Amino acid sequence: MAETRYREIAETLAAEVAAVPPGTKIAGEHEIAARFGVGRAAARAAMQELARRLLVRRVRGGGTYAAKRIDYVISSNRTPSWSSTVRAAGSVPHTVVRSCDAMAMPAAVAERLGAAEGAAGFRLRRRSFTDGLPASWGDEWVPLAVLPDLPTAIRHEGSLTEILRQMANASPERASSRASIEIASDEVATELDCTTGDPVWLVESVNRDAATGRLLCFTQRWIRADAIRVVFELGAAEAG
Repeated sequence: MAETRYREIAETLAAEVAAVPPGTKIAGEHEIAARFGVGRAAARAAMQELARRLLVRRVRGGGTYAAKRIDYVISSNRTPSWSSTVRAAGSVPHTVVRSCDAMAMPAAVAERLGAAEGAAGFRLRRRSFTDGLPASWGDEWVPLAVLPDLPTAIRHEGSLTEILRQMANASPERASSRASIEIASDEVATELDCTTGDPVWLVESVNRDAATGRLLCFTQRWIRADAIRVVFELGAAEAG
């Protein structure tokens, strides 16, 4: 395989991908090989080059799609809401609730929320999408005392931030956040439709009520690095 050939194919495909809406399905390796008169190895190398440039997203068992990598901005003056952050970046959010179970919060979670070890809370497990493609998966922990009717509310309102506003009379803001690049475990890869070992963001945040300082929820969110760029805006440089 001549190196220049697969790069030429990648350049042609990159221009085509840039011209279609995000989420558009891209031809597979067999079709690309036939179209350009090359072997599967060259076609595969061209697709890998597009993935390396973050121009496409590969969904395990579902094919390859045009990507639009958006900024997930973490800032003290932005609402800590997945849906509003994705919309602000120009993409379409969608979230599926996996479960919302009442249980004793693990010691590490209770500590983050300033609660006693074993205190009752809800673990809200959700899978989120941008432009119809899997982008995020994780857990949101809410003390039972904060939102005793969360399982009912989440059936009617997809935004936890809005539920906290409407039912807990709170104004959610970030109390703390941290982000790191990790390697996708089997479980994370299954939920994000990526490959075990792929780089993914792990974002952990504690949110509080802006008026009272009451701690409201703790979020652990795994995010596909080829779908989202995590951006921290701090201090005087924060966007308005």
